Amino acid sequence: MSLTLYLLRHGQTDCSRANLFCGSIDPELTPEGMEMAQEFAAAYRTTDWEAVFGSPMRRTQATAQPLCEAIGQSIQLRDGLKEINYGKWEGQTVETVRQDYHDDYIRWLADPAWNPPTGGEAAIAIANRALGVLEEIQQRYPQGNVLIVSHKATIRIILSSLLGIDVGRFRYRLGCPVGSVSVVEFGSHGPLVKAVADRLHLSERLRNLPGT
Repeated sequence: MSLTLYLLRHGQTDCSRANLFCGSIDPELTPEGMEMAQEFAAAYRTTDWEAVFGSPMRRTQATAQPLCEAIGQSIQLRDGLKEINYGKWEGQTVETVRQDYHDDYIRWLADPAWNPPTGGEAAIAIANRALGVLEEIQQRYPQGNVLIVSHKATIRIILSSLLGIDVGRFRYRLGCPVGSVSVVEFGSHGPLVKAVADRLHLSERLRNLPGT
């Protein structure tokens, strides 16, 4: 038996619904976001979980809570699983950032691995801190199922790093809508991705919400 990692993006927030830059700001889940968390828990409560890890933000903890209650476990919080800090872009629309921070925005679009948002974090920094958490998990839980509840960019950066995709391409190679889960199995030949951005555990209504 090998380690299988489930990477769950938190449920919908007002920021994700409005497509705002949201990293270090800490919105609550919307009612629909809470439904996403509950539906994930209903679908995965019978999975034999070794542990649940997550970002310490409110939106990730609230997403993990229904499953944790169902399986009788506590979420293990790690700062390494936080979202990118978008610096001065936090809470802003794409249109506002493009206008007010044009040069930084263009550089970030070209290669976010090394070009951070204005006053924020480059993707390579997120890769370094998130992969440190993965190393801890692999050492402590070499077998079984482990859930990570994290964020859109962080999950895509983790997957890019594991798959050998240039981290600077994370925004253009992998989707990660709210409430989706990606699955990676660690075998003798390294990480094998079994699913990316799966949302079949969600009702059709939640899957089709606009702006997620």
